[in-house]
Amino acid sequence: MKKVVFFCIGLWMVSCAEKVIEPPEKLISKDKMVEIYHDLALLKAAERNIEPILKHKGITIMEYLYDKHGIDSVQLTQSDLYYASVPLEYQAIYEEVNAILERRTKAMENATKQKNDSVRKTRKLMRDSTRGPRPTNKSTKTKGKIEAGKKTEKKVKENQT
Repeated sequence: MKKVVFFCIGLWMVSCAEKVIEPPEKLISKDKMVEIYHDLALLKAAERNIEPILKHKGITIMEYLYDKHGIDSVQLTQSDLYYASVPLEYQAIYEEVNAILERRTKAMENATKQKNDSVRKTRKLMRDSTRGPRPTNKSTKTKGKIEAGKKTEKKVKENQT
């Protein structure tokens, strides 16, 4: 919110609700601006990893964005300047971008957790299948029954001879 206050002061105390500049002829819609800023955030985050690919193909991130969204640098600059002159709209755009990024982050965290859980279960199954049945800790009661059963078998055999 401080940015809004400083911005309004920088515009010679013009009301934050007033339009300081007129919308440009080719104003990009708020929804499209959200898409553009979202893509820009993702590309900037991945820039280090995709930089070799972009260099190899001779593409810059901004050129890619312009091409993908069918806009040019002037149109983006003028639209950005316009929305910046209406702080509440500009803030709404950035809040929507942030919300989308947070949803994507949560979805990725959940997918990673599911994958890790699945890998753990598979490893446990593989480990169990290669070890054979696990020895069970038999109680003394069970041991006594087994030993009594063996004695009974022995007596039966002796009686048969």
